[in-house]
Amino acid sequence: MHRRQLILSGLATAAGASSMGACATAPANPNYPIRSDNQAQSYSFDELVAAGSKELGIAAEAVGGAIERIFADQGDRPTAYIAGEEGSGAVVVGARYGRGALHMKDLSASQEVFWQGASVGWDWGGNASRVFTLVYGLYHPDMIYRRYPGVEGTAYLIAGLGVNYQQADGIVLAPIRTGVGLRLGANVGTMSYSRQRNLLPF
Repeated sequence: MHRRQLILSGLATAAGASSMGACATAPANPNYPIRSDNQAQSYSFDELVAAGSKELGIAAEAVGGAIERIFADQGDRPTAYIAGEEGSGAVVVGARYGRGALHMKDLSASQEVFWQGASVGWDWGGNASRVFTLVYGLYHPDMIYRRYPGVEGTAYLIAGLGVNYQQADGIVLAPIRTGVGLRLGANVGTMSYSRQRNLLPF
């Protein structure tokens, strides 16, 4: 009888260990089937032109010119893009708030992203715009959430679209904006990306 109890006890322990092992190897979140933290599928020029034209509501030729310039500057293809809208205003000191969806080919669904930033410079007025942001060096969606300083000297206008760069820890963001007017090159600042809306722009 004692021997039978030992055998049953051993089987129960083995079954418990097997169950724990299965739990340990299960994916933490089934919405994020990213293969690894150092690789991700990239987007082609044609894919981004089609998506950018749809999201910005402009002709493919116009957004294609901006994307072509970014491709030439970065020398590579982006692993993600963010499509959304934002509003901004300034009287010397400015603030910008936006909301959009992060798209990656390895994601089963887009991921919501908020951004907010502060700027200072020879700047005034306000505007609302659509934004289509190319993202380089992003291999997992949660890596997007951080603060990105603006890179001075890289802001320009192409076919009425404003483009500038933000960079942090090997991740480069290239927002393409409609309706930015002359505010594009008039200020410098930072942009912070977060999971939820933050009222403070810094």
